[in-house]
Amino acid sequence: MGDIENLPDDIGQLKHLVWDYYQQNRHLQDRVALLQAALYAPKSEKSKDLYQGILPLPLVRIAEAKPAEMPVVEVPAHTRAKRGRKPLPDHLPRIEVVHDLPEDQKLCSCGACLKRIGEEVSEKLDYVPAVMRVERHIRPKYACPACDGEEGMPVVRIAPMPPQIIPKGIATPSLLAQVITAKFVDAMPFYRQTKQFARLGVDIPRHSMSGWAMAVAKALEPLHELFQAEIRSGPVINMDETTLQVLNEPGRSDTSTSYLWLFRGGNPDRPTVVYCYDPTRSGSVPKEYLGEYKGYIQTDGYSGYQALGESDGIIHVGCMAHIRRKFMDVQKATSKKITHGTAKEILDLIGLLYKVEHNIKELEPEEKVPMRLEQAVPILNAIRAILDERIDHVPPKSLLGQAMTYARNQWSRAVRYVDCGLLTPDNNTAENAIRPVALGRKNWLFAGVPKGADASAMLFSLVETAKANEIEPQAYLKFLFERFPAARTTEDMRALMPQHVDKSLLPSLPKPKPRKK
Repeated sequence: MGDIENLPDDIGQLKHLVWDYYQQNRHLQDRVALLQAALYAPKSEKSKDLYQGILPLPLVRIAEAKPAEMPVVEVPAHTRAKRGRKPLPDHLPRIEVVHDLPEDQKLCSCGACLKRIGEEVSEKLDYVPAVMRVERHIRPKYACPACDGEEGMPVVRIAPMPPQIIPKGIATPSLLAQVITAKFVDAMPFYRQTKQFARLGVDIPRHSMSGWAMAVAKALEPLHELFQAEIRSGPVINMDETTLQVLNEPGRSDTSTSYLWLFRGGNPDRPTVVYCYDPTRSGSVPKEYLGEYKGYIQTDGYSGYQALGESDGIIHVGCMAHIRRKFMDVQKATSKKITHGTAKEILDLIGLLYKVEHNIKELEPEEKVPMRLEQAVPILNAIRAILDERIDHVPPKSLLGQAMTYARNQWSRAVRYVDCGLLTPDNNTAENAIRPVALGRKNWLFAGVPKGADASAMLFSLVETAKANEIEPQAYLKFLFERFPAARTTEDMRALMPQHVDKSLLPSLPKPKPRKK
């Protein structure tokens, strides 16, 4: 009764009090709905009408861009692919299995012999299990039967072993490539690989595979340094970070959160992806990594990146996808399908932005800028007008209010992509490159020691850079482990990087041919 008795008697004060409680209740309802959507709703953020006809513009007063002035983006007509099972790839070897009639059934009832007039062919996909084998390296020994050898020369001569990525190790480059690909591409932890090898009749403890991974990463440290130099040489760097639990860190508990930082850049036609481990999420980490870099950096809205934009020669670009995601959360928190409202209007306009990018994606970078100025800038002006006009009429703690505030705070960086054809509206290239780490983390959970985290960063850099350059990771790793021990100069090592390697030397698997429509 104390709270009731202390309620104000003034009607105006009561209205304000009720309004405050209403906003709090609405905010909590939105959060509950968003959490339910995160658990049960589809995870995809794709818009179903992204590449369908032009959506009508919101009926608001926009001085910068009226609906009649909006560009019309033509989208090619959709061609439906023929339904049915895809044909099996042509590059796979064929084994013929003939099912013929018995000889007694090749006679007609009239007594004549049946004549072959054709055949029916059906193809089935077969699987041949992996085969483990042992390579025996035999080195004949030679000695002179007539003397004890010349002074300074060995009495017994034997050919040296070729240089190995792991000296005196039992694993061949092929086995190392398989183990590393399984973990860092297919997200299979070492203990599961141990069970897999056991089914093939081989006992390979997980600590052995862990030791191999760290030994390989240690041997390839000079290559990692070249990767970092390659990143800093390009005009654009995309950045992101993700959590990584690392055990046995000095001065930290095993439950502490560490981070794997991602940098994607270098030559846009031959991109480089680099991961770096660090115990903290401090903004000093990317700033220290960039060094004297001059150019564009593109990130999400994390505050740790803000200091980068204050450095001389660096232009900080934001991410439109993160702005869009905030408004998608507003939709997800609503049980009913939203057909109108601020969130829907802004999402439709952002969809138009991506339609523009879809239509100019084949153009050269210098050709994209004028197209963006003509088609994208009016759309951006329309979005900003909605934000400025309506933000004061939306409760700031609501999901919509938070989305609008975030968009306004990020706006100056989010629109900078229009000025450079090498940039994209979002930071999705970095997010896509960091996703394998998040997927793997669900399976192998943590790194046992800081050296293991550094090794993981190195090996992720290799496989993701190979993927970014359309190279099959396992084939590349086998090639690298075979050739790197013989590399002596920086140029020798540079020629082995995925960005510069001669693809004709790689035993890469042929790609399946696209299905004809």
